[in-house]
Amino acid sequence: MIVCGDDALAERLAAELRELYRSQVTIVVPSAPSASAPEPGGVGRMRAAALLGRVQAAMNRTPPSASDSLAGQTPRVLEAPVLDEETLTRAGVARADALALVHDDDETNIRAALAARRLNPRLRLVIRLYDRRLGQHLADLLDQAAAVASPGLDLDALDTSTTVLSDADTAAPALAATAVAGTSKVVQADGLLLRAAERPPPGRGQITDPGLCTLALLSATTNDPAGAEGSDASGQDAPLLLPDDRTVAAATGRGTVVLETVTHAARSRPQRGLAGRGLPLGSLFSRRLRWTVAGLAAVVLGLALATWATTDWHPLRAGYVTLLDLFAIDDPAIGEPASRQVLQLLTGLAGLLLLPVLLAAALEALGTFRSASALRRPPRGLSGHIVLLGLGKVGTRVLARLHELGIPVVCVEENPEARGIPLARRLRVPTILGDVRDEGVLEAAKVRRAHALLALTSHDTTNLEAALYARSVKPDLRVSLRLYDDAFATAVYRTLRAAHPLALTRSRSVSSMAAPAFAGAMMGRQILGAIPVERKVLLFAALDVAGHPQLEGRTVAESFRPGGWRVLAIDSTAPGERRPDLAASREEDAPAAPPALIWQLHPGYVLRATDRVVVAATRQGLAELLGPQARVDRVANS
Repeated sequence: MIVCGDDALAERLAAELRELYRSQVTIVVPSAPSASAPEPGGVGRMRAAALLGRVQAAMNRTPPSASDSLAGQTPRVLEAPVLDEETLTRAGVARADALALVHDDDETNIRAALAARRLNPRLRLVIRLYDRRLGQHLADLLDQAAAVASPGLDLDALDTSTTVLSDADTAAPALAATAVAGTSKVVQADGLLLRAAERPPPGRGQITDPGLCTLALLSATTNDPAGAEGSDASGQDAPLLLPDDRTVAAATGRGTVVLETVTHAARSRPQRGLAGRGLPLGSLFSRRLRWTVAGLAAVVLGLALATWATTDWHPLRAGYVTLLDLFAIDDPAIGEPASRQVLQLLTGLAGLLLLPVLLAAALEALGTFRSASALRRPPRGLSGHIVLLGLGKVGTRVLARLHELGIPVVCVEENPEARGIPLARRLRVPTILGDVRDEGVLEAAKVRRAHALLALTSHDTTNLEAALYARSVKPDLRVSLRLYDDAFATAVYRTLRAAHPLALTRSRSVSSMAAPAFAGAMMGRQILGAIPVERKVLLFAALDVAGHPQLEGRTVAESFRPGGWRVLAIDSTAPGERRPDLAASREEDAPAAPPALIWQLHPGYVLRATDRVVVAATRQGLAELLGPQARVDRVANS
């Protein structure tokens, strides 16, 4: 595996590949020569050494076992001023399985991807880009180039793919799940968020909800309220991944990890307004104006009835004459009875009062149409919502994800030209323009009645200040912070947890949440994600049943191997219409489609060669399913 980049995402991606997937990693770091450097490339070597030290420190938190074939090995680090074909050749791209281009510069990543595809058509490419449309075009171009370069090569059978990811896109599901469910141990599949929820041991006579399935039995000594890694238990007390039902039933005094969907109890009611089919009066005219018009209509009706009662006219004529008097277009009632004259004067007075009301209605309707594209204010009585701070790259994606889940959101953004403002305006999401540090901004967002606070601005101090103020207003508020520095995030998390032990606090780094998705894409498009269980890890993958003798022709119950893998869902979409990547986020403007994955499976269902399934597997189990021999079998069958 080759990783090109020098920021936090490259650091965590290298550690993820080495720590979870036990892959050999080469890191390519751009050099930065300067006049103050003692020798050419000196600054680059210092940066490479610093990056290598951080990667080694990250890997040392979960050291490999003595039997691991990569134990004792460290990633290889290269430094080069330009990421060109020569640099990629030195890094061994011709023999590599996958290449990740995670520079913050899109142009650098695109140039390197084109060069790498020429050097190795079989290479899996993972590219960091924010623009989805450009990324889709680039992925199609690179896949087409691989097919042209190797006309006789079945790229799909060899799991060769080009995956374009954005750190903001990949972190958005975890951030949304943190605000809704309080955990970032989530996997995204076909637009659905799945979380691994830890359940305490059930008491006597209690029955716990098994969720979709039981993923693991926690170690018998697990006692980690801080949410850190599990215990060092071994033997019978060690955590057990993918146990069968009999083992789960026999286990006593041990917590479980179950798979469940991420939902939110407080669903937002559908917004009706100018974007709907009709134009209700409540959207066009204020309540005071509607009451004024109703009062004037009642006055006119009373005058019409009085005219009919004091004359021998027909009711329709009485009403018609009253309207003529109202608009002052009838002859004056000279020579008429006094009652008729008085009624005409009163009707004319009502007409004078009606003119400014009609003018106000016209101006108010015009103003409503003009403000149809303006930002909404939080409605009265709003509660149970999520306050989202920051509408930059990350905040925009999180807002789209929360809106897709049907969760009410109130956004706070200082910059009126921020990237996410047009999305908030189009989705009709209440948004407050102002500095979150100013007094009254969070109150306007109704943080006192909020369900959670997501502080996702690019400034750590702003996020921390907003969290502290929100906690002072509502001590039990669920808070999730975006913090860049790991040490600072740890200190903030511990302090807030100690000060508010009954509230849920999470400090998140976008790069740390994006690294698993990038690592999964490097392992192959079929990898949906990874969820740690104490000091072990469970992988989720989408596999075609064809070519897997462990799955094909077997029932769901027969294909289950305790401690190895378990079939969780089946893709009901026709083979020619399936999404190539179930873990990818859907386009914001894509039409809504019903979920294609069926999660409640009958144990007797026989898996066919045309099926695609979602499995949960251990590293060893997935290696057996996707090992070299399995890959050769799939190529031979194709």
